Amino acid sequence: MHTKQQQLLALIDNDPDIGSYSLRTIANKIGVTDRPQIVKYHLTQLEKAGLIQMNLPAGVLKRVQKGFVKSTVNTVYSLPVVGAANCGPATIFAEQNVQQYLKVSSSMLPSSKKGLYALIADGDSMNKAEVSGKKIESGDFILVDSSYYNYKDKDIVVAVIDGMATIKRYREDKAHKRIVLEADSTEKYLPIFIHEGDDFQLSGKVVGIIKG
Repeated sequence: MHTKQQQLLALIDNDPDIGSYSLRTIANKIGVTDRPQIVKYHLTQLEKAGLIQMNLPAGVLKRVQKGFVKSTVNTVYSLPVVGAANCGPATIFAEQNVQQYLKVSSSMLPSSKKGLYALIADGDSMNKAEVSGKKIESGDFILVDSSYYNYKDKDIVVAVIDGMATIKRYREDKAHKRIVLEADSTEKYLPIFIHEGDDFQLSGKVVGIIKG
């Protein structure tokens, strides 16, 4: 990160009046006197990286902290989007780095927002499944609670199998000592059977949908 961007983040963290300052004033505070264009450039880069929310005419210049952005009027959450998950066969890799941030009003999110991240659905194998009255369709943003661990039958989960992500319904088949991941679709899809020792992990429960 550029040193001026580090200075700007430190200023935002430590000066509660930062949103009321002009670009020229901010420039003076970080040692680039009378060069507001430099401040504007670096603030824009920080916003593109999802590290701040910027709207200086409205007096808003806020730091994103742990996935959240707080404004003086409404609460806006900045959710990490970590890639795409297939709603058919598990063939799309779930990138474990943040590709972008999805800014969402708190009114569109579940009451518990700890550990939330987003994926983009791709495919139709879950097009009959509903979360809070919304069906999962290709292109939708899928909200996932990564802190959820107590998985139950019928939960809609994100599973990563051999490095590939998929969205399916969870079922524990105790009789055969395996986990079954099932589609919920207008089309016919075979289930996925997971046994002990397979390269497999559950990456969270689907808790919300934002239509794409």
